[in-house]
Amino acid sequence: MKKRTPISIYIATTIGLTIMAFEMFAGDSGYFSSPFFWALLLIAIILLMIMNSIGDLVENESFSRLSEEEKKEYLAEKSIPYYQKLWNSAFKKQSATEEKDILIDHGFDGITELDNSLPKWWIGLFWFGCIFCVVYLTAFAFTEYAHPEAEYDKEVKTMLASIAEYEKTAPQIDLATAKYSADNIAEGQELFKTNCVTCHSDGGKGGIGPNLTDTHWINIKEKSLFKNVFWMLENGSPNNPTMRPFIKEGTITGRDAEKIAAYVYHINQETSPVTPAQGGAAPQGEEVKWENGNN
Repeated sequence: MKKRTPISIYIATTIGLTIMAFEMFAGDSGYFSSPFFWALLLIAIILLMIMNSIGDLVENESFSRLSEEEKKEYLAEKSIPYYQKLWNSAFKKQSATEEKDILIDHGFDGITELDNSLPKWWIGLFWFGCIFCVVYLTAFAFTEYAHPEAEYDKEVKTMLASIAEYEKTAPQIDLATAKYSADNIAEGQELFKTNCVTCHSDGGKGGIGPNLTDTHWINIKEKSLFKNVFWMLENGSPNNPTMRPFIKEGTITGRDAEKIAAYVYHINQETSPVTPAQGGAAPQGEEVKWENGNN
């Protein structure tokens, strides 16, 4: 009569497989706080305990049908702890007498071969690896588990959501509160490419719209260049409807305009202008000497 595996092994295995399944197939990692997860585990453990109780009944019935000698042998084997048996089956060496029983009837130069079975721990790891590979490949093929692109998209969405939440409570940026910061130049450049490059070309050298790198300006509404650019983004050009009031239309926020203005200030005041000889548009408007400072 074969000795049964303890219920604790089944419970531990079930918990491990359940966590692995949720980790691979669940939409997010918050399943530990989900009532469904804990209810599923509880039901699985209850079913395992029922199965174990049925196994006890079957074992008692089978034990009663054994002979006295078989009963003694079974009880002696059962007295050995389960984990001790696992250890022995994995690492215990056979005796010289046992070796004779598994000795293969051939040899060469004094070398003999034993017909040993593979260690149970090795077999267990082998089948666990096979099952894990099947589950992993299934999850990878039919879900978003372990996909770098999906993980990246998820992190981007989380970041954008946090930015949007911050924007709700952050103080609004307007003409009076806008301030230049060199830290905004890189983001301002990306916003410029999205909203302004169609008319002002790459780098602000001008095209349909005027050259933003030279000293000539058509619309002069503020004393500082930074504030003037912000004013234009907020109100648009009174001389050309193509230059729309981006902020008032809701195309960009005041915070975005602050970054674009920082970039335009940078290409106009901190870098060399793009001349017509270098591909820049010819000067338009009148020459301006902006007040010192960028606020």
